[in-house]
Amino acid sequence: MPSTSPMTWPSEPSFVNASERRVWAALVAQLGERDLIIANQRFTVRGNDHELDFAVVLDGHGVVVLEVKGNKVWHDGESWWQDWNPEPKRIRPVDQALSNKYVLQDWVEGSPAWFGRTRVRWAHAIVLPASEVDPRFSHPECERSMIVDAKDLSDIGNRLRTLLDVQASTRRPTDAADTVAIFEALSGRFLPQRDGQLSIEASIAERDDVVERLSAEQGRILDVTSLITRVEVRGGAGSGKTWLAVEQARRLARQGKRVALICYSRGLAQWMKRRVSTFPAGEQPAYVGTFHDIGREWGAPEGSDDDSNFWEVELPEIMLDLAAKQPLADLYDAIVIDEAQDFADLWWPVVMEALKYEDDGLYVFSDEGQRVFSRFGGPPADLVTLVLDQNLRNTKQISSTFSSMAPNKMRISQHDGPEVRFVPCGWDQAIEHADDVVEQLLDEGWQPSDLALIATGPRHPEQKARQEAGWESYWDSFWDKDQVFYGHVMGFKGLERPAVVLALNEQPDRERAMERLYVGLSRARDLLVVCGDPEHIESVGGPAVLRKIRGA
Repeated sequence: MPSTSPMTWPSEPSFVNASERRVWAALVAQLGERDLIIANQRFTVRGNDHELDFAVVLDGHGVVVLEVKGNKVWHDGESWWQDWNPEPKRIRPVDQALSNKYVLQDWVEGSPAWFGRTRVRWAHAIVLPASEVDPRFSHPECERSMIVDAKDLSDIGNRLRTLLDVQASTRRPTDAADTVAIFEALSGRFLPQRDGQLSIEASIAERDDVVERLSAEQGRILDVTSLITRVEVRGGAGSGKTWLAVEQARRLARQGKRVALICYSRGLAQWMKRRVSTFPAGEQPAYVGTFHDIGREWGAPEGSDDDSNFWEVELPEIMLDLAAKQPLADLYDAIVIDEAQDFADLWWPVVMEALKYEDDGLYVFSDEGQRVFSRFGGPPADLVTLVLDQNLRNTKQISSTFSSMAPNKMRISQHDGPEVRFVPCGWDQAIEHADDVVEQLLDEGWQPSDLALIATGPRHPEQKARQEAGWESYWDSFWDKDQVFYGHVMGFKGLERPAVVLALNEQPDRERAMERLYVGLSRARDLLVVCGDPEHIESVGGPAVLRKIRGA
């Protein structure tokens, strides 16, 4: 892997879907410093608009133009098709890639920056990040070598270089001067079937695209609230609240506002920071993190994790005093709060004091069903309330297990998936059985980064061991591709994994057991395995929840 990053155009591209971001990340990771990646470049030529997904200039090889198609893509012998809502649509990815290749080639070779240079090798290809194509595929318009599918993505750089190198062409490979000139020019066979069996990897990629698309569609609710500055968005688990919260902060920052995007838990804060870091600089909030870390920025003392009174009473009082002493320019034009049900009463005055003016924007996203902490705060009463009632994230098999526990009636997901698996055991054996399930899933082909083992009672020994290195190091393991993540429901709200093994290892009759069960059942997107006592599940969630978990 190259030690330095390739050149990019533009420097901070913006992507509307997970497929393009995945391709972008693969290219950046695999190309070298003398290569150039062109992303989302639009051209208007003779009155016709063209949008190029990607083009890569590979030093010593040539130029390849890429057309990216997310969701499941297949070929029926005559046409390419793409899974879409409400029904599949016919697509022409090869034609698009070919057309965009000629548009870009004409643009570059017609540019003054290219004057005096001879022609170089050009090629076009299609990228299907959520689909798999048989290695024997062939079609008159497209050889297999011109397709990068889900399995090929990890070697996309070498595949594109080979595509150029095997050309029967007298045109020369590109050199460093060609790359600079192109950069300057930009300045002024077995057909893949729809019903074919996907590997775990491709299935996860497909669901990535579906969830991202549905979340983006739900983003329209933010259009409705564009003229309202005080909003509370309520929705059950899987309704896309966190996605909307981050998108709201992005839109406000784009308007030039100084925005704070805050939550309670460290893990969710780390996730939001990583998400926001992919945005262009002008769309990034001024602050992203936990509520209490704002206090640290203002000079508040550090606290001990075991001292709940400090976090819930003492620190908020200190922060309220510090907020009044902050320069106006350091306060916020708008504050966006995710998982607001975690906030205690004494935290809300601090939130309001952190706004520059009394009528500045406050955008709250909450789910009372996930109130796993014994805090009973609430946002100001003058918020306009909107309700999300559609599960976007979980499969229907998973969403049906917890839908009856949601505080607001939720429509379950319509996306099919594997049945929920149930391992009956006592609460004191749940962790041991969960460990066995993790090993089984790895043997089935799940990747470590697809899996999380989540406990409802005492933390897993592996979680304790990782936390000894500090919270930052522990949450870094959430993104480690080589490790299964071990966590607790109380710190996993707002987060998800394709597959979750839920260990119901808490002793019976603990307070807020229903809320912990609700959160735990909702963290898996594609596959859920529950290890626990059937009587406990029935007493906490009711007979309907137990029937759904058992697949009855």
